[in-house]
Order: sequence, then structure tokens, then C-alpha cells
Amino acid sequence: MKNIRDIDIREKKVLIRVDFNVPLDGQGNITDDIRIRGVLPTINHALDENAKIIICSHMGRPKGQRKEELSLAPAAKRLSRLISKEVRLAPDCVGPEVKAMVEAMQPGDVILLENLRFHAEEQANDENFSRELAALADVYINDAFAVAHRAHASVVGVTKFSKQCGAGFLLQKEMDYFHRSVSNPMRPLVAIVGGAKVSSKLGALRNLMDRVDKMIIGGAMASTFLKSMGYEMGQSKVEDDLLETARELIDKAKAQGVKLYLPVDCIVADRFEARAESKRVTIQEVPKEWTVLDIGPATTTLFTEALEDARTIIWNGPMGAFEIDAFSRGTMAMVQSVARSHALTIVGGGDTDVAVHQAGESSNISYISTGGGAFLMLMEGKKLPGVDALEQCK
Repeated sequence: MKNIRDIDIREKKVLIRVDFNVPLDGQGNITDDIRIRGVLPTINHALDENAKIIICSHMGRPKGQRKEELSLAPAAKRLSRLISKEVRLAPDCVGPEVKAMVEAMQPGDVILLENLRFHAEEQANDENFSRELAALADVYINDAFAVAHRAHASVVGVTKFSKQCGAGFLLQKEMDYFHRSVSNPMRPLVAIVGGAKVSSKLGALRNLMDRVDKMIIGGAMASTFLKSMGYEMGQSKVEDDLLETARELIDKAKAQGVKLYLPVDCIVADRFEARAESKRVTIQEVPKEWTVLDIGPATTTLFTEALEDARTIIWNGPMGAFEIDAFSRGTMAMVQSVARSHALTIVGGGDTDVAVHQAGESSNISYISTGGGAFLMLMEGKKLPGVDALEQCK
């Protein structure tokens, strides 16, 4: 797969697919611009080459309709400030007006196309829409890892009609770190998998079981594993239809010599609320009418000790309902343990990313992935459609 440095883009028109799907407050102000900052190396390289830069992205889920509250205008304004250069917002992403704007560009100019998802053809990977996007530029660069798992027109279809295409620095960095952590890791390799459902992580669990030396399972999904072992989990979230599957994974770990760690104690509450009554119990003592909402202190110690000799750690999914302070201690303690580790540490997934930043430890993690869904697909051992398209591009 070529990256932007391998392609001659000097004074050429370059279409760069980014992920500017940033959070906004009620007044339309950006509350976190990390996704915009993430692609600055690619944009700055294109500026250094005096390219004509055409940036495209989606925002939210407008379902093929124009919705002004999902305009990319705030992103254009923020990018202008970050690169100290005017970024003009196009009225659309395709059509005669956009084409005329692009044709009038001078080397070094920057245009941001309006929200791709204002057109249903984007998510449908429509061929004509893909062709129109490709026709705007001489070179196509994908720097949107967060949507690389989507077979959309601006991610996959556009590559079929582009004269040249390659990866941006962010996408390349994401793939390099993932290969270092899973394909060719320093061992021991430890995977920490949390979150709500076994069903959403089943592919990842199965694939990782063949690759890791240790696996730590926390979050609500641990309740399904624990119930499969015969423990009563009260009112906790349990996927009863996956109890047998969970048991099979436990047996697979044992057969393959993978050390599997599950909670030994937990924080339970009588209801899922900030003011709920809560207490610490062992896994054997979960009250019938109560719900497990976090790992307990003994589990935190167990999991931390399991990480001590790790050379590579990958983490996806929190250890509990950390959005409520009373149930955040397990996740925050894991952030501290991972951050203090001397291992190569890769964190992926929106909630885990939020927890790391909330704990103020982002600078102590080797790499924080920008794409939850794409990261999970890689963990499942699958190819990303966006990356596959770049590899096949002429």
C-alpha cells in the first residue's frame, strides 16, 4: 500500500478523505478536535508540496438529506485556525458548483467539501457518485482510519476511478501499530477486552485467542463468561444464548495455554443509577436482585499483576459503567496499570479512549486508535475494505 510520501503530489489536485465527524455542543461549537488534529501531518505535507487540497468527510447520520446542523462549517473554521490558512467550505461535495470551485483552485488552496452523507449514494457506495468524487482530483488519499471498515463511495468506490491513490500518515500509522501489536508482537502479548456484549466482540475474542499469551475479560461481558461457569450473576447483563460459546472460549484458552483472567470480585448496585446503593462482593456472592457494574479491588490487583511481564498490551472496552463515578474505579485503575506498563500499549474503541483521556493518561499510552469499529474489525482478523481498496489501487 502506497502512502502520500510515495506519490508525486506537487501542485496536483489531491482529494483527502478524513474523519471530521467531531462532537458539537448545542451551539454548533466543536468540543473535541482530536480527529482534526490527527490528520494535520498529512494536510501539512500536502501544503509543503504546494498541492491543491480538497478535503472530504462525513458528519453524523443525516441519512441522505441535507441537515444544516450537520454541516462541516465548524470543521472548516477549526481547520483554518489550526493550519493558519483559509479553508473554504464548498456548498456540496459533488455537482457543477463544486467542480467550478476546484477548477479555480491555485496551488496551496484548501477546500473542504460539504458533508458526504448529505447524499445517500455515499453510504450505498454508488458508482456514479464515486466517479464524480474521483474526477475532482489527480490523486486520492485516504486518511480516515475510523471509516476504513465501511465500504462507502469515498472510502472504497472512489479508488476504482482515481488515477493514483494511497494512505495518509494517520491511516498508515494505525495499520503499522496494529501489525506491531497483533501480527508481529513482542511477547508476552496481553489482550484486555471489556464492554457490554460478548456478541459484539465474539469475532475478536476468537481471533485473539489464537494470538495472545494472556487475555483479560472485564466489563458487562464478563458476566456471561462467569454465568457459563456456574456463577449466579443476579440482574447483570447476561447473553444467555452465548453461554455455551463463552464456555467453549474458556476451554479453548485452556487447551491452547492462554492464561484467561476473569473478575473475582465486583461492585454491585441495586439499580443502574448514580445514587444507587452499591457494595463490593465476591463473584460467588452477587445478590439475586442486584447488578454487577464494575470490577472490584481484588480483580484490579489480579489484572494489574497479569500485566506486569507484558511486552505488548492491546485494550478494547471498559471494565464497568465508568460514566457513573461510583462505578468508574475499575476502569480508571486499569488505565493507570496500562499507562505505567513498560509494554507497547495500544488502546482502541471510543469508550476506552474516553476513559484514558478522562484519567489524564493519554500521553503515557503508546498509541490510541482513532477508530473503534475499524480497530475491532482488525482484532477480528478481517481486512478493512478501505485498506484493501488502497492495496488494489493501480
